[in-house]
Amino acid sequence: MTTQTSRWQRALRGWFDPRGRDAGLIAFALNRISGLALVLYLVLHLCVLSTLTHGEPAWEGFLRLAHTPLFFLLDMALFAAILYHGLNGVRVSLIGLGYGGRQQKSLFYGLAAAAVVIWGIAVWLMATV
Repeated sequence: MTTQTSRWQRALRGWFDPRGRDAGLIAFALNRISGLALVLYLVLHLCVLSTLTHGEPAWEGFLRLAHTPLFFLLDMALFAAILYHGLNGVRVSLIGLGYGGRQQKSLFYGLAAAAVVIWGIAVWLMATV
């Protein structure tokens, strides 16, 4: 049983270890993760909208909950997922159209840096408004 467990542990460690990975593989994995997060958000969003069917008191209760620091953090994570997924989609489109195939690594890191800067500005704006 321990050899089976250690095999699974090695496999999981190997999957999550970014060392020696190509930028394209990292971009692909992050794109899948952000896509799954966005699908999860869509389902949760539809569930939240269903509270409108329970009347105004239920909706006001949700609004009180939505103004907590936890929801602010979740909104920032949502914006990061949208930003990364969208910018990586631009990168994939450019490569698919035949532009930047040789500069794929630079394009990935450049768009990731742009996403971090835009995300930081957005966090600052949302926190101060």
